[in-house]
Amino acid sequence: MSKAKLVILDCWVSPFCMRVKIALNEKGLEYEAQAEDLFGGKSELLLSSNPIYKKVPVFLHDGKPLCESIIIVNYIDETWSSPPLLPPCSYGRAQARFWADFIDKKVFDACGNIWRSKGEVPVEAKKEFIEILKQLEEALGDKDYFIGTTFGFVDIILIPLTSWFFAVEKIGGFTVEAECPKFSNWMKRCLQRESVAKVVPPPEKVYEFVLMFRKMQGID
Repeated sequence: MSKAKLVILDCWVSPFCMRVKIALNEKGLEYEAQAEDLFGGKSELLLSSNPIYKKVPVFLHDGKPLCESIIIVNYIDETWSSPPLLPPCSYGRAQARFWADFIDKKVFDACGNIWRSKGEVPVEAKKEFIEILKQLEEALGDKDYFIGTTFGFVDIILIPLTSWFFAVEKIGGFTVEAECPKFSNWMKRCLQRESVAKVVPPPEKVYEFVLMFRKMQGID
């Protein structure tokens, strides 16, 4: 049986692309990451592979495209079953998917409400962001990872978003560590994993990107 050709249409700073790369790393799969120039002109491959949203990530499995990071991570877990990213029981899997959905709907938008602020960041925006992290901290409890003792699906969905937190802290004038110490410890634990460390960029580099993007958008 010939080896599958796995390609991700990628952007280094996108947490959604990071999710896919971490999942592939966890499965021990070889893949090619093709960088997309999202500002200078998207490739024909991206536009033809994701004609609806025209966004990264796109995952190509032997040329067949899949879009949307959570769907891709689910597909990777179903296609290459070892090691499993989701719990063995259906209830555990449903719970993991609930938290993945919560993260997708809440975290990045709450980040954006802070780093997109013109002038002083509204107190409400900071309060909302910290409240979301406290809800996640409560769900984490005293466990090492969201699913328990094993790094898995929910951790993969959430940890890439934290690469933008340094920028949010600098612009918002607070620290996650002071507000949510257990969550901060979970972040450090995940970032020590090889599958994560080789994908997630240095937070200072993301901060530089955010400052550049703010200028492009006319915020600064």
